[in-house]
Amino acid sequence: MLENSTQYTIKDLKSPNEIRWCPGCGDHAIINAVQKAMVTLAIPIEKYAVVSGIGCSSRFPYYMNTYGFHTIHGRAAAVASGLKSANPELSVWEITGDGDALAIGGNHFIHMVRRNIDINVILFNNKIYGLTKGQYSPTCDRGKVTKTSPFGTVEDPFTPGKLVLGSRGTFFARAIDSNVKKSHDVFVEAAKHKGTSVVEVLQNCVIYNHNIHTEITDPKHKEDRQLHLEDNKPMLFGKEKNKGIILNKKGKLEVAVIGENGITIDDILVHDACDADGFLHQQLIDMKLPEFPVAFGVIRKVKDLVYDECMEAQIKEVQEDAKIKCVEDLLFSGNTWEVK
Repeated sequence: MLENSTQYTIKDLKSPNEIRWCPGCGDHAIINAVQKAMVTLAIPIEKYAVVSGIGCSSRFPYYMNTYGFHTIHGRAAAVASGLKSANPELSVWEITGDGDALAIGGNHFIHMVRRNIDINVILFNNKIYGLTKGQYSPTCDRGKVTKTSPFGTVEDPFTPGKLVLGSRGTFFARAIDSNVKKSHDVFVEAAKHKGTSVVEVLQNCVIYNHNIHTEITDPKHKEDRQLHLEDNKPMLFGKEKNKGIILNKKGKLEVAVIGENGITIDDILVHDACDADGFLHQQLIDMKLPEFPVAFGVIRKVKDLVYDECMEAQIKEVQEDAKIKCVEDLLFSGNTWEVK
């Protein structure tokens, strides 16, 4: 490990362990984007810690030349929270899947977001349990036929971004595995954010849910089906960038075409990721095909109190007035005696 150095390459972040994800799995592209983001951030390698739960994505720490934990199912958020609280100097990255984070780990996930602990969460969403061979997950669409729902699911899925907002989340972004450049940019922004940053990555499982996101990523239509948000810029999309998002008279989002029905560039909404009011952020998160394009990029990025910083400040404040400064002080306080 290159201790105390910020001059390293992506090769320095790769472990010697053989990667055992399936050929063509979206995880390959995601780890590549994460490693590139870490090089861009230029944080000393020994300051990185990668924590995962259980699932295909959770093999991630084995393939990183950083510190890391491969923990138990659904508990990555709890371990990452403890790690960051114990050592605030670390840049902690939690790697998790839709089943790991939103099913068995759902309780840990929402409370980590609510506390706003300074952790970067990469949520791989392939809408299936891949490691355990194809059971339906909390993000499967209603009616999805899987090995555990042979007649189709009879429940509606979580929308991860709405869950983040409902948990008082301060940062949410969405990326797609096949776009390494955009994923890199989003990961860098997530790491710079103070507080819990959640990045949902739409990821393809080539074995148990192949092409689940193809409707969005199809090269023939992706310009019309993807909206890549940029802060303080109009929400434009389409091959000719002549389509945009407006607020209609009912106060709801609507797709409009510049030049039609008197619509001009001035009518197109300008993205404000830093707006504390989450109304538009929720609307953007909820946009779905075929009525809308799917929103990518940093959707929400607002400032708020950060748990680990508040905890550090509280400890310092209490210690200043306390008679007991350390464990030794505690052990020798009160009714103690020495045996000779």
